[in-house]
Amino acid sequence: MASRGERNRRGFEDREELDERVVDITRVAKVVKGGRRFGFRVLAVVGDNDGRVGIGVGKARGVPDAIRKATERARRDMVSIPIVQSTLPHEITGRCAGAKVMLRPASPGTGVIAGSGVRAVLEALGVRDVLTKSQGSANALNVVRATMDGLLQLRSVEEIARERGVPAANVMPFWRRGA
Repeated sequence: MASRGERNRRGFEDREELDERVVDITRVAKVVKGGRRFGFRVLAVVGDNDGRVGIGVGKARGVPDAIRKATERARRDMVSIPIVQSTLPHEITGRCAGAKVMLRPASPGTGVIAGSGVRAVLEALGVRDVLTKSQGSANALNVVRATMDGLLQLRSVEEIARERGVPAANVMPFWRRGA
């Protein structure tokens, strides 16, 4: 087995192990003088399963190039999201264009109750127990962006407790207070 340094000299690069998911592949068309020129738009989600997630959109004439571009952009745009053990700290609603996504914390063992785009984002983030509801537009890109909008609005339990002037244990979801 080659050592880490030997792999780097052979052209492999060190990358942290991330969860990459392709959420949507759409064929798009550009009208040109001779007719239509077809390409592909790919929506990808990348996360570390420990509180960091990013979404990316890539466009290219071929699917593999579009996937590569989307995952690179998602890696570059990763953000940290506060999570409490395996769920979210509080309920939140995210919006993007005509899509609206409601995210609610759930008790342990509930699982990820979500549609495909929302599920991909939450699982890549590392959330294991959550209830969601998607309303309005079912466009995959807008649903994923609405999910990210909601996640970016989340605040940590400590931050909310500090604002209210109460102990952090009083702000936790009710099933966490006894633990």
